Amino acid sequence: MMNNSDTIRFETRVPVREVMQSHPTTIDVGETVARAAQTMCHDEVGSCIVLQNNLPAGIVTEEDINCKVVAKDSKPSSIRVSEIMSTPLITIGADKLVGDAAAMMVKHRVRRLPVVEDQRVIGIVTVRDILTVAAEVNELLADLIEINREEEYAMGVCDRCGNMSDDLSRVDNLMLCPVCREEEQLL
Repeated sequence: MMNNSDTIRFETRVPVREVMQSHPTTIDVGETVARAAQTMCHDEVGSCIVLQNNLPAGIVTEEDINCKVVAKDSKPSSIRVSEIMSTPLITIGADKLVGDAAAMMVKHRVRRLPVVEDQRVIGIVTVRDILTVAAEVNELLADLIEINREEEYAMGVCDRCGNMSDDLSRVDNLMLCPVCREEEQLL
């Protein structure tokens, strides 16, 4: 039996590799911001992982381009991604858990984490990816709660006939008296 100080903690053990987007958009450290923007538009993503000698060195996001180039009225084709990329690059291992990724995002105040294996980028996980998993888990939990809900008996007014009863029970989200419950079973 649990007391009020106990808490129930539902922890999923989903590895990041199960929710990451494989083959993330990358760009070489020597490329221009214009090329990065073209690549992001083509791939319909909000960031490019910047590679130096095929190893992750930083990340360029839409926000970086907007705040560090466009807002300063600079010419994207004359600026290298190395000048505006965010470094150091915060990464996560593919076998770490989704909860670890969420904690890292909060700690480092980032919305994207490149996923690495043997120092190579193999994917990217975003806040949206994690929220999608969380929503699916919440739906499953709600279903489990619903099917395991104990019979509820209460006193009040029957939702079907309007009579007072001290033996109401929930049936299909309606609180029904014994007479209406019997009628429901006959239908």
